[in-house]
Amino acid sequence: MNATASVFGAVHLGYVVIETNRFADWRRFGTEAIGMHRDDLDSGLTRFRLDDQECRFLLRRGPAEDVVATGWHLDDHTTFEQIEARIRAHGVPVVEGTAEDAALRGVERLLRFPGPKGITQEIYTTPVKSAEPLRMLASGFVTGDSGMGHIAITSTKPAQLRGYFTTVFDARLTDYIDETISGAKLKIRFLRVNERHHSIAIAAVRGLPIDPVRTRVQHLNIQAATLDDVARSYQRVHELGFDMALSVGQHTNDKELSYYARTPSGFEWEVGWNPVVIDETTWQPTTHQGISIWGHTRVGQTIVDKLDQFRLGARSLARPEKTVPALSGAGISDN
Repeated sequence: MNATASVFGAVHLGYVVIETNRFADWRRFGTEAIGMHRDDLDSGLTRFRLDDQECRFLLRRGPAEDVVATGWHLDDHTTFEQIEARIRAHGVPVVEGTAEDAALRGVERLLRFPGPKGITQEIYTTPVKSAEPLRMLASGFVTGDSGMGHIAITSTKPAQLRGYFTTVFDARLTDYIDETISGAKLKIRFLRVNERHHSIAIAAVRGLPIDPVRTRVQHLNIQAATLDDVARSYQRVHELGFDMALSVGQHTNDKELSYYARTPSGFEWEVGWNPVVIDETTWQPTTHQGISIWGHTRVGQTIVDKLDQFRLGARSLARPEKTVPALSGAGISDN
């Protein structure tokens, strides 16, 4: 077993754990608006499925109103052991999940270790498949070799985050986007761990060490099977009275057509369709100006909302961002 051999391509975003007390709203949002399959385990535990894997989103009761863990599906035990060896070699604690933890996440076993921004990272090799047919409004979602979607994070320390995911998962830089939102200049770095254009996006305010987002994640993404699924779920989000963050549009870099809804916990949820698939033999990182070719306009944002965002940013100056220095190293600055 060689801990230094690359694990790129053998890592896939597998599940997300969300802590919330807003179960009624989340059940309506996930099932009736987004169109996922839902299993209620008890009053404080709910799971959503996208495919035959038993769990893609685990909601557990708690005050965070945020993502608290991400689970990464690894192709085999060799990859599992490589990543475990890397983390231990850097002096970072690795804890085996309990049998109950594994059962709730729909996996046979898992290891967990600290991640950036206080988001626990979990790895597993064998998901539990469900024989129960999917009951959902969507026709399907794209998972498989690309994983189940992506996670986007705002950060005051983007070089350290990039260093972390490169150390742990051999993440590769796909591209950058420069964007100005509400007067703030952002640089967004897109990292991939497999053929999906990105599994992790890291957005940072240029020139200012502020984080304008309250939650640990800025948004989660899932990929709809058809354009019709995107259109129908967009309509349901509106009709059910959930907030829309960004209208339908198409991204400059991965060409994904999508919209962003606001979840009951406050972070955003992107439903997308048809992003590019990376060809490793030809891909070269580039910088794009602006996140969208068209669309993705802010919906219903008021001056009060903008002031709140700047207030959160100012408050973040006094609150150090959690990193994992042992795994981030000096970080990876832009080329």
